[in-house]
Amino acid sequence: MKDLQWRCNVFQQLDKNTLYEIIKLRIDIFVVEQKCPYPELDEKDRHDGTLHLSAHDNEKLIAYARLLPPGLSYAETSIGRFAVESSSRQQGIGSLLIKKCLDETNKAWPKHNIKISAQEYLQEFYEKFGFIKVSSSYLEDYIPHIEMLKDKNKISN
Repeated sequence: MKDLQWRCNVFQQLDKNTLYEIIKLRIDIFVVEQKCPYPELDEKDRHDGTLHLSAHDNEKLIAYARLLPPGLSYAETSIGRFAVESSSRQQGIGSLLIKKCLDETNKAWPKHNIKISAQEYLQEFYEKFGFIKVSSSYLEDYIPHIEMLKDKNKISN
């Protein structure tokens, strides 16, 4: 397993290079790879409570997730824009990233459940970390999604 450097910052703490790498990774995955032309950036990125969690291997960004405070997307806290760079997949990085997301959301918002809008094919992945399906399938940007919830009392794996 790689020795990763983790960073968790609010928008104002992101330096230009890190912000560029985050935007590039998100566009590469969510717009280009998934062939989903939609505005990738939104005002949630700059919201005061939003946390940007990133994993770096020798200063290269290889994974990212956006952690949203309660009340921004849902009544619960939320994890989104979950992304692992293509050459770093199938190495356990996604599992490390979700574990780190759970740790950081629990530190920032310990009294809140976590709700996500997950791509449907990833349901089993998220279930391994205690998320349960709480909605039927729906299309978001032409991709099947489901809402999933993790109970605040079951944050540790």
